[in-house]
Amino acid sequence: MQQQVSATRMELMNYKKRLVLAKRGHKLLKDKRDEMMRQFMILIQDYRDLRNKVEAALSGAFQGFIVARSGMANEFLEEALLTSKDKISMTVSKGNIMNIKIPKLSLEYKGDIIGYGFSETSGDLDYSLKLFADALPLMVRLSEKEKAIQLLAVDIEKTRRRVNALEHVMVPSLEDALHQIVLRLGEIERSALTRLMKVKDIVRKH
Repeated sequence: MQQQVSATRMELMNYKKRLVLAKRGHKLLKDKRDEMMRQFMILIQDYRDLRNKVEAALSGAFQGFIVARSGMANEFLEEALLTSKDKISMTVSKGNIMNIKIPKLSLEYKGDIIGYGFSETSGDLDYSLKLFADALPLMVRLSEKEKAIQLLAVDIEKTRRRVNALEHVMVPSLEDALHQIVLRLGEIERSALTRLMKVKDIVRKH
C-alpha cells in the first residue's frame, strides 16, 4: 500500500534526512545486538563452567554428609549442625553489561562453620561442611550469571525487534516514500516543461 506524501522539494529533503537517520540507527542497533550476542555467549560459557564446579562441589559435600550421617547418631548430628558459630551477610550492588544493570552479590563470613566438639562427630562431617561452605560463593556467583543472562536475553530480544522494525518496515517505507516523491516531482517538472514549450510556441506564432 502506497503512502500519501506531499511531492515538494522540502518534503524530499525531509525524507532523505529521515532515511539517513534510520539507516544510521539501524547500523548502530545492529552493532549493539551483535556485541550483546557476543557478551551473551561468553556469559553462557561462564555459566556452564561455573555450574559444573557447583555441581561437583555439592556432589562431594552431599556424599561426605551421607557418610558422616551413617556413622553418627541422629541426635549428635542435629546438635552438631545447630552449634555453628559462623554468620554470613550478603551485600547487593549493581554491575553493568552493555548498559544493562545487573545485580552483584558479595558474601562476608564471620566465625567458623564448625562450632561443635569433636568427641561425638566424625571427620567426614567436618569435610562435608567445609565443602558446603566452599560451594556457597560459587552458588552466589552462579545466581549472578543466571540473572545477567536473563536480563541480557530480554534486552537482546528488544534490540532484535527494533533492528527488524527498522530493516523491514521503516527503511523500506521511507525509501518507498522517497521514490514516490521523486516520481511525482519528475511528472510535475515534465508537465511544467510541456506548458512552457506550448507558451513559447504560441508566442512564436503571434
